[in-house]
Amino acid sequence: MSNSMLSSKLSLALSLALMLASCSDGDVNNKYCNLRARLNVENVRQAPVLFTACESWGEYCTAKIDNTGQRFLFTNAAGQQSPINILAISGYGGYYLGLSGLIIGRLTIPEIGEDIARVVCFDLACSNCYQNYNITKPLTLQTGGYAKCHSCQRTYNLNDCGSIADGPSGRNLYRYRVNYINGALVVNNG
Repeated sequence: MSNSMLSSKLSLALSLALMLASCSDGDVNNKYCNLRARLNVENVRQAPVLFTACESWGEYCTAKIDNTGQRFLFTNAAGQQSPINILAISGYGGYYLGLSGLIIGRLTIPEIGEDIARVVCFDLACSNCYQNYNITKPLTLQTGGYAKCHSCQRTYNLNDCGSIADGPSGRNLYRYRVNYINGALVVNNG
């Protein structure tokens, strides 16, 4: 075997090893984070704001608990809200809305390797403020599929899988596993 051929094989092996190592839990490019999130909405039509976010490309809403602690509050970028009694959605099965709440919506275009634009779910906390300072700074949902952190001044593009659209470089938003089938939404991560 020639030296150039051996060098090429070693280079390929090293490249593959680096790619596999880059998929570790601590890497900023992982598709899903390891944080816990759980929400089960059997009929999203009961929350019109959530229904619009799941059915319309490029539309997003936040999911949080209201000030009474008795209702989920789904809010879109325009400020429209759909409050739903916690027991009506989660029953006694429990829920966990990540660090600061959730952002739920449908991408405008399919991700690479996908044939349809799917519903996605991100944490409402700025991933960079949490990673760098161990504090949860909630994002503000903006029209056009963006979310802004007023603490670190980053703006995230939700339609580009939570990547940074403006501001200092850093990690994408924390993303959770979600399924949306026949009007039922299930966020189940960890």
